[in-house]
This record gives sequence, structure tokens and C-alpha cells, in this order.
Amino acid sequence: MVTREPVRISDLPLSLDDVLAARELLRGVARITPLEGSRPLTERVGGKVWLKCENLQRTGSFKIRGAYVRLSRLSAEERRRGVVAASAGNHAQGVALAAQLTGSHATVFMPEGAPIPKVSATRAYGAEVAFHGHTVDEALVAAREFSERTGAVLIHPFDHADIVAGQGTLGLEILEQCPDVRTVVVCTGGGGLLAGTALGIRSQRPDVRVVGVQAEGAAAYPGSLAAGQPVRLGQMATMADGIAVGCPGEIPFSIVQTLVEGIVTVSEESISRALLLCLERAKLVVEPAGGAAVAALLDNPSAFEPPVVAVLSGGNVDPLLMLRVLRHGMAAAGRYLAVRVRVSDRPGNLAKLLAAVGEVDANVLEVEHVRTEPRLAIDEVEVALQLETQGPEHCLAVLAHLRDRGYAFMHS
Repeated sequence: MVTREPVRISDLPLSLDDVLAARELLRGVARITPLEGSRPLTERVGGKVWLKCENLQRTGSFKIRGAYVRLSRLSAEERRRGVVAASAGNHAQGVALAAQLTGSHATVFMPEGAPIPKVSATRAYGAEVAFHGHTVDEALVAAREFSERTGAVLIHPFDHADIVAGQGTLGLEILEQCPDVRTVVVCTGGGGLLAGTALGIRSQRPDVRVVGVQAEGAAAYPGSLAAGQPVRLGQMATMADGIAVGCPGEIPFSIVQTLVEGIVTVSEESISRALLLCLERAKLVVEPAGGAAVAALLDNPSAFEPPVVAVLSGGNVDPLLMLRVLRHGMAAAGRYLAVRVRVSDRPGNLAKLLAAVGEVDANVLEVEHVRTEPRLAIDEVEVALQLETQGPEHCLAVLAHLRDRGYAFMHS
């Protein structure tokens, strides 16, 4: 974890008053999202863990908070010219809805390959969608060029005081819903949500730890904090597109540097396990970026003093990606087992093998029957099984049961 020494809150570009003013603008627009307890995380951490469910917010993420505050403060002339934004999906939807509510036209640049549900939802709110590049940073270049060419107002996804103030209203809600909170864990990309949440909380409760979480393959903050200034990543690779940002924003960075205790990073496997836990145990659909805070708790539960609030920042996930992520999460949790078994090539032997698997309550997902492996005798066949299990201990029990039945395993 990279940590920073605290400095005076009075030195920051925003204050608590800015966050309180943003909350007044958002009354009747943004929902006060629920705080749900998590028993499995509480058991791991050794104290109460709550989930702040921004995946249940309007547009499916926290982004409407900052977007609406920003657009509501535009002049009539600026609204007439329209607005432009760059986003992988969540900021796009927030800007599109905010434009609809404030009577402006929105154009949104999204990376090529942006999730179809996010694209469709953005258009459904009335925005015009264009595609450019493969990352939010590349889409932002096109959005800036569009702004200069047309006069449309650029609504930056994180690097603006109004955006940060709007996201900071989340911190106010956390303090009201969980007054005894000791640690707040927040995912971050460019830093708008993390900075705003930290400002809203630590301006009133400096004793509360605020910790940021980034995907290992898109972690710009650790190096930037070490350097004392925003430093751009050379490349990024993560399924958590909502926090895949190559360089922190100047405004959020100054606040994160001051008020956030540290940044931790999580792997793709950890994110997958977090999404699986949210779905199975909390009955909550969460996108990869939204599950990063839970992933951090799963990785190192003893590092977070309870009561802990983990922010689920969004739930806008492509169903096809969700299927892949859940399988990935189940594999990371030891819920899949792949075995290759050598059996005699006689009628009924495959059925006997599958029956043996069923005797220990393993679920057969796939079966492959191979007769052409050179290592096989002429009267043998290889059967490759993909099994769903109840966890690592069950995997060992399945293997032991098959050995007891006389089955020989083949190795690559």
C-alpha cells in the first residue's frame, strides 16, 4: 500500500461547503442508496462490513451525482451549445441523463468495444454516441477536439471541482448511514469518486481511514503518489473498464494525496471472486470496477479496521462479460475442476465414470471423449471432464473418490 502524510484540508481546491451545496442540487435527482450488511465479509474482517450500493443509483452508478451538479451550473448559453463527454459507459449515462434533465444535448465519445448495454442506455437517455480509440483517455482526446470545434462544453469524467463535489455527496451519506464507520474502501480510476468521498468524510471525521483500490493492470495512482504528481501509465489491461484510466486528474489527485490513507491494487482473479460473492451472497449485480473494493477486503481482510464501508460504485455490466467473470471467479475460488481420465474403451464405461462423479455431488459441465492420443493403448480412451464443485476441499474429495474407484489420471 502506498501511503501519504496528511496536510491541511484548508489547502485543498474544494471544501466541505462545496459538497454540502452539491447535495442541495441533487435533492430529488440522485437517490440515497442503501447500505447493506455483508455477513461473509464481516466474518472475514472480524467486524461489521457494510456495502454502499451505488450500483442501485440512477443510471446504475454514482456518476449522476457529479454529472448533474456540473450541468446544473452551466449558463443558458452553454446549455444551448450542448455538452460533450468521454466515457466507458457510466459517466456517459450520467451525462446523458443530466443533459436530459437540464435541457441540453449531449454527445458522448466511447472507446471502441464499449459494453453494449452501456451504449444502449446512453442513447436511451437521449445522447448521441460516437466511438474513438480503445481507452477512456483516447476517447477524451476526441471529446476535447469536438469541444474546440463545436463549442460544446466538455464534461470531464473526474477532473473538475463540480464533479468531485457531486461525488462527495456519497461520503456525506456514508457518515449519516454508518456514524461509527472506521474505514471506507473506494475503487478509483481518475480519482473523482475517491477524492469526493474522502473530502465529504474526512472534513467532518478526520479519524476515518479512506482507502482507494485500483486494478493491478490500470493502477496509475501508486506511481503518481510516489512521484508527487500525476504520472501517465504506458499501458493498461483490465476488465474493470470503469476504472481503466491512465492518468489521475489534477484536482482529484491533490485531494487524494492529502486525505486518502493509501492505494491498494487487486488482480483480475480477486475482482472476479468479489463479483461472485456479491451475486451469490448479497444478491447484488456489480460490474468489475464496482467490485474492486470488495476484492481488496477479500485479499487482505485484516488490513481494514471495522466497521468498514465498501463502495459498490456501479452495476452496469454486459451480461456476456458477467458470464465470463463469474466463471473466472468460480475458478479462482476453486469451484471448477478439470480432470483427464484413462478408461477402457468399452460400452458403458463412460456412464460408469459419470456415475462415480455424481456419487460425490460434482456437477458435470463438459465431457470430451478422445481416442487419438498417442499415449493411449489401442483399447483405451481418454475422457476429459470439466466439473463444477463446492470448493477446494470438494475438489480433493472428488479426486480421491475417483482414485478409490480405480481411475487413472492423465497429465499433459
